[in-house]
Amino acid sequence: MTMLFWTGCVFFVLLIMGLRVAQEYQRGVVFRLGRYCGLRGPGLFWIIPLGIERVVIIDVRTRTISAEQQETITRDSVTVKLNAVLWYRITDAAKSVIAVSEAQTAVYQLALTGLRSIIGKHDLDEVLQERDKINELLRESIAGSTAQWGIEVERFEMKDVELPIAMQQVMAMQAEAIREKRARIIKAEAELEASVKLALASAQMAGNPAALELRRMQMIAEVGAENNSTTVLMIPSDFVTLSKSLSDYVREQMIKNHTTKDVGL
Repeated sequence: MTMLFWTGCVFFVLLIMGLRVAQEYQRGVVFRLGRYCGLRGPGLFWIIPLGIERVVIIDVRTRTISAEQQETITRDSVTVKLNAVLWYRITDAAKSVIAVSEAQTAVYQLALTGLRSIIGKHDLDEVLQERDKINELLRESIAGSTAQWGIEVERFEMKDVELPIAMQQVMAMQAEAIREKRARIIKAEAELEASVKLALASAQMAGNPAALELRRMQMIAEVGAENNSTTVLMIPSDFVTLSKSLSDYVREQMIKNHTTKDVGL
């Protein structure tokens, strides 16, 4: 009985020593005498104690790494400072332990290297205006390497781009020039459209004198509404036409007189 009791106690102690618990977001990578023998979890599982089996708990949730500010040079030789954020998760817990040492550090250093490499292959305008394209290239640049470690890169995006003060001033001047150019083009297009409309209106009024008189009356009413102290003298357009005809007649007579005098001489 004594031997059976002590045997039961030893078995119970070994059972307790080998119990492990993995959370829903964890996986246990088990090694038996130094060799990989499988995954355990989530939940309660048991390993052989006394150093025969060893378990490494791996978190398989998505992790976020904020890359420290990097100073790099674009393809057009502009120095910029970049901040980026990386999201990744472990898809193969065994590879993340066996294939690489300190997976998080390895992914972080790979992300920094990829960030510098991709930015150096693009101009500043592309970095600022085509962020979606650059972000996809950043993700693809490290996805191949991390897949060998059992790690999937979900997103790798630039968070902030800091430019030198001199470059900011140049870009502000460029933007102002572009806005001024657009404003002048819009104004010129408006003037062209207005001139076309005025030409059509003048052609229509020339064929209908009554319309011209109505427009003149409307203009006088508008002037009177703005400033009641203004005195407006209305001169019929026939007087203007008559004065022009008289002026042409006088000019013709003067030319004839000069011609006659020259012939007499």
